[in-house]
Amino acid sequence: MQEIERKFLVKNDDYKLEAVQVHHIEQAYLNRDPKRTVRIRIKNGQAFLTVKGGSNDTGTSRFEWETEIPLDDAKAMLELAEPGIIEKVRYVVPAGDNLYFEVDEFLGEHEGLVLAEIELPDENTSFKKPDWLGEEVTGNPAYYNAQLSKGS
Repeated sequence: MQEIERKFLVKNDDYKLEAVQVHHIEQAYLNRDPKRTVRIRIKNGQAFLTVKGGSNDTGTSRFEWETEIPLDDAKAMLELAEPGIIEKVRYVVPAGDNLYFEVDEFLGEHEGLVLAEIELPDENTSFKKPDWLGEEVTGNPAYYNAQLSKGS
């Protein structure tokens, strides 16, 4: 139940040529406290409830628990969410050794923002950085989805 990930800005859309999956995601937060967020996500008609703890000092690791929930329940809980629904298209791009980049193209208010995340088995795992990967923003709260959901 530990999430270890690094996050990057994306320089261009070459990742689309490498994508093996594409998902439409809509999500909102029942709680955006930095020490514990509670998120509702609908992805391609499936719904999930996720609880995340605060990040460690480097911003790479934090507690994460997620479970699938009925779609109707998720839609009802969206009505209780804090203002600010995030909508995005996610491209899943292989990164070798059973690793994948999840590249999110944000829609709506944050259109034009593209972020790539890679989940790692531990903080010291090395991975190849493709040419389309830009500046690392791991641990920068401005790029957390909970923060982005608050709007500009």
